Amino acid sequence: MGMVGKSSRPGKRPSSSSSSSAASCISTVGMVVVVMLCVLGVWTLTSSSVIPSQSTSTRPRSAFSSFTTPSIERIERDPPPVFDAVSNHLSEDENAAKSEGLGSSDPQSEKTEAIEEESEQRSDLDGGESEIQRQQPEVTVHSEENDSAGEHSQEQLEEAASENRSGNSEESESNNEQQERSQEQQQQQQLEMETAENKEESDNRSEIRMETEREEARDQETHQETNEGGENGQDSQSETGIGDGRSENQRESEENQHQTETEMQQIESSEAEQQTGEEQESREAQQQEQQQKEEEESAPAESGGSSDPNAGESISDESRSEVVPSQKGDGKNRKGPWSTQADQSENEKERRRGDGLDGNDVIGHKWELCNVTAGPDYIPCLDNEKALRHIETTHYQHRERHCPEESPTCLVPLPKGYRHSIEWSKSRDRIWYNNVPRTKLAVVKGHQNWVKVTGEYLTFPGGGTQFIHGALHYIDFIQKSVPDIAWGKHTRVILDVGCGVASFGGYLFERDVLAMSFAPKDEHEAQVQFALERGIPAISAVMGSQRLPFPSRVFDMVHCARCRVPWHADGGRLLLELNRVLRPGGYFVWSATPVYQKLKEDVEIWKGGVLETLYKIISISNAMSALTTSMCWDLFTIKKDRVNSVGAAIYRKPMSNECYDHRKHHSPPMCKEDDDPNAAWYIPLQTCMHRVPVDGAERGSQWPEEWSNRLRQPPYWLNSSEIGIYGKPAPADFTADYEHWKRVVSKSYLSGLGISWSKVRNVMDMRAVYGGFAAALKDLKVWVMNVVNIDAPDTLPIIYERGLFGIYHDWCESFSTYPRTYDLLHADHLFSRLKKRCKIAPVMAEVDRILRPSGKLIVRDESNVVGEIESWLRSMHWEVRLTFSKDQEGILCAEKTDWRPETYSDSS
Repeated sequence: MGMVGKSSRPGKRPSSSSSSSAASCISTVGMVVVVMLCVLGVWTLTSSSVIPSQSTSTRPRSAFSSFTTPSIERIERDPPPVFDAVSNHLSEDENAAKSEGLGSSDPQSEKTEAIEEESEQRSDLDGGESEIQRQQPEVTVHSEENDSAGEHSQEQLEEAASENRSGNSEESESNNEQQERSQEQQQQQQLEMETAENKEESDNRSEIRMETEREEARDQETHQETNEGGENGQDSQSETGIGDGRSENQRESEENQHQTETEMQQIESSEAEQQTGEEQESREAQQQEQQQKEEEESAPAESGGSSDPNAGESISDESRSEVVPSQKGDGKNRKGPWSTQADQSENEKERRRGDGLDGNDVIGHKWELCNVTAGPDYIPCLDNEKALRHIETTHYQHRERHCPEESPTCLVPLPKGYRHSIEWSKSRDRIWYNNVPRTKLAVVKGHQNWVKVTGEYLTFPGGGTQFIHGALHYIDFIQKSVPDIAWGKHTRVILDVGCGVASFGGYLFERDVLAMSFAPKDEHEAQVQFALERGIPAISAVMGSQRLPFPSRVFDMVHCARCRVPWHADGGRLLLELNRVLRPGGYFVWSATPVYQKLKEDVEIWKGGVLETLYKIISISNAMSALTTSMCWDLFTIKKDRVNSVGAAIYRKPMSNECYDHRKHHSPPMCKEDDDPNAAWYIPLQTCMHRVPVDGAERGSQWPEEWSNRLRQPPYWLNSSEIGIYGKPAPADFTADYEHWKRVVSKSYLSGLGISWSKVRNVMDMRAVYGGFAAALKDLKVWVMNVVNIDAPDTLPIIYERGLFGIYHDWCESFSTYPRTYDLLHADHLFSRLKKRCKIAPVMAEVDRILRPSGKLIVRDESNVVGEIESWLRSMHWEVRLTFSKDQEGILCAEKTDWRPETYSDSS
């Protein structure tokens, strides 16, 4: 109301004069005209500083809060008049310019003061809106008629823009010109739509306020002494809308500004997300380029979608979050001694392949059956007839690995009448005869309860050469002999030498013990194949001229039941190899005829107690005794099992170097310091012993935690100062890997891939790191062969430390196992690494060879590699159950079928 009163003051002065009503009326009318003209001029100047010109080219600005200064990226054309930092008045120079434009003669000075006073009251009425506008100067464009009046204010606006620009330089620089132009067009369209909406709302508010103004004017009229002057004054206000119009324009401008700010916040938020995504993609691309560059420059070292419409299974939305994410550590930036078997192998350079994976190789490739003497039981690296013609047999070299120069690309035929394997645990006692149609062992070892032919089955009574009446009684006999063995607690992972059909290892599952069983592919005909068909871990290997493919100091126990190994020969190097892989403080259990040679009745248990045989046995026993003494093994006990009529000698490996240092005769000698006890891939046997670790932080100086704590806890010798495979400190890396695989297995593998896990028994992780995948399967009735690739960081000791087992291998060569021996193969980022070293066709033929019909293959790898593997599998008529990809990572689950080619290859 103060504004109305102020504007009516010019009409009071003539009404108080009593000299001449005519002169007063003329004077009043003239005054009103002058006031209206002045007010009209002021309104024109004021409104042009608030209402943006329609020709303004809107530029994107940084988002800002309602109570902070907006960031200004640039100023186009001429800026509007700015408000003073202290008051809401225009700058003094502008006021002076307006005063000059309206005239400053003495007769008009009083009128000019009244106009300025009225303008001041009007500014007070605007209140909080003007305060916000002082804090947030709006960037607008003058109309052409006011260009001259805004020249000085442009300098002030440019100063404010400079300050704002410096405060937001980082954010402005992050937006490139292309994003700016795109966002400018988008914002312009949005502002045009909002301007139309704001105009409609403004018109409604204007009508309401005008109606309110009219009511206020009518109330004012009752207090004025001169009705005519009051009516003229009110009409002037109603027509020009000075107070109302300016307030409405300011409100409309503020609302437009607030909406623009909100809009800019959304745009900048989108920009930030886009920029973050682009930066992340850029970093990932740089990392991949750097990784590829390092792999090309250095020696081979481990680099630490949608569902298929033809797939037989689908993956749930809940499972997808855990299916694809994977750990792709390459181990190249790690600190610490992460050696590889490839670095240690003397022959690896000769065996290394240079051919890579070509995605077009599958096109036109014709699969054929392997044309070999071994037929359905073909093991390429053990049945290399060409190489075996020139191999000596002195130290069983002919039973060792001799891989063909060109890995075979043929498929192994199925035995006639082959049937899908019997499920565990029934398979421990019987298997289909047609799957392993071998009868020689049943004839030779039938009286020792190894195996018997029973109709369409081969049955296994659970006996062996040293435990005719069953393995369980024999297992309990060993623990009673040495209670500290504590099956399934203190003793978890053992090595069974000369395993036969592996009944000893098969029944150890009931004691929560894993047995790595091995035997050669010899005249005993498919004994390891029997074991694997039964669902018992085993590999084809021999103690000959080379080290076993295991790290040093990893087995809690080594067992040999009349394994017929000449331990004392060649300076005892075969027993010294067992000493290498046996953990300090571990036991060697040897049950054989020489153990109880002193008693005639014990010797005659094994038919033919001829005198010369007795002398031979005594000689062997004496040699064995002398060798174990020189090795500082403690003969812990000799016990006799009267039920099985067998005796057992149990030795223990020392846990310190004291005995080594005090030996009278240093034979066998200690190994040289540069001899790595963990080097095992094609490494010749050494006739020496390695010293026992005594540093508390070194592996082998302490016994592992009891099972199953050792499965979950990082080994005590993992050092936090060393970087793990995935880039974290080694203990944290171990834990993160375990948690990762627990999530993947529980949320995806067990329910999302359509696998019937009750039919899965023999599992292989073709590229194990810490053994996390195998650890996550702990509660299932499966066992997992963890394969650590020879060009990968040597993490196999960690796998054994946590109570699991595994083997070194190079997938550019054939694996030492019989065909059709695994139910599930798991390959996590294996093929993308192999493609840099060898051809993919032989690898796919090997995958087909060792997997059983109806067996499953899970591949996790780069999306393009997964696509290539899918093409190869389809070429072998596999059923691809599921494929899924996300963020350049993919997963594939496929099932091997019974399909075999109809033609044979010329030669294999």
